Amino acid sequence: MSEAALRPDIRRQAAWYARGPWVSILSVAGFLLFWFVAAEIAQSRLLPGPVAVVQYVINESLHGDLVFQLGITLWRVVASFVVAMIIGSALGLLMGQLPAVNRALDPWLIVLLNLPALVIIILAYVWFGLNEAAAIGAVALNKIPNVIVTLREGARALDPGLDEMARAYRLTPWSKFRNVTLPQLQPYFAAASRSGLSLIWKIVLVVELLGRPNGVGFELHLNFQLFNVTAILGYTLTFVAVMLAIEYLLVQPLERYTTRWRNKPV
Repeated sequence: MSEAALRPDIRRQAAWYARGPWVSILSVAGFLLFWFVAAEIAQSRLLPGPVAVVQYVINESLHGDLVFQLGITLWRVVASFVVAMIIGSALGLLMGQLPAVNRALDPWLIVLLNLPALVIIILAYVWFGLNEAAAIGAVALNKIPNVIVTLREGARALDPGLDEMARAYRLTPWSKFRNVTLPQLQPYFAAASRSGLSLIWKIVLVVELLGRPNGVGFELHLNFQLFNVTAILGYTLTFVAVMLAIEYLLVQPLERYTTRWRNKPV
């Protein structure tokens, strides 16, 4: 067979490897190999190998508090995410559609966008106490400005021609929102959700570190004081694994489902 005839097969095979999970698997395997080699060379308790960390995770999952602490953190992530998306989406749509509301709230939006997360967390604990409501509220307040900005731009980008069509067909407000407005806002909701989730993951740990008696952030702080690097890496890797599982098993499939109409043949 000629070389020219082989080229399409080679290209198809290369495309199959690129689309498949092999690149990601090789990337993770390469990281684990590098980590294993570095730990073997260092031979230090400050850099435990992946085998020791995995053993710690298994032991803590079966006989320790790892599952409980991780569950507490996930609860705070979900609660903060829901609160931030509901409030931020409502305010973003109002600011995008009503110029007067935008002018009134825009200075406060700029303040919240630039106010350090640490300041908000500390003030929430000082004013409302070291309780669950203050923790979730502080995390949500750090995320709400980003949601507002994203949804405000989405509201400004709505097609006026589609609004005229909805009026011509005399659609009800709910039918117009569901069939005309919401599909246009879907990319903005997706962007706000994706960026919001990544931000909330980080801020929740800071909130737990500063003022909660449980959660992954609390455990990281505790093991930092004990210089237990194996526990720190164990909780970190478990947290990362859950984060990746939510991304690949929930967020991305949901995003593909909500955009399936784009791939339908006309």
